Amino acid sequence: MAGFGHGTRRHPRSRGRTWSGSGPDSATLGIIGLVCAVAGFFALGIVLGPAAIVCGWLAMGRSWAGPRPVPALVAVVLGAIDTLLALVWLTGAGLTGNGLL
Repeated sequence: MAGFGHGTRRHPRSRGRTWSGSGPDSATLGIIGLVCAVAGFFALGIVLGPAAIVCGWLAMGRSWAGPRPVPALVAVVLGAIDTLLALVWLTGAGLTGNGLL
């Protein structure tokens, strides 16, 4: 029982760390969001648009304050446009009956 309760003395953890060492960093999430946003214009916009928004938001550090990486900001904006166009297309497809605008 000599070492019981003293396991954090040798390897203290920082309190502000939210990602593990093997998790994605903000640059990777920004690029993933950008790819999802661009691909969403061509296929599955209703799925890839929100995915781009989430990836971009996480890449920005879940805040609008401070400097923002450009790919993350572009991913959020294009993801929002993507989602909006997909919703317009889906409501138009439901109203006309044939799926064409």
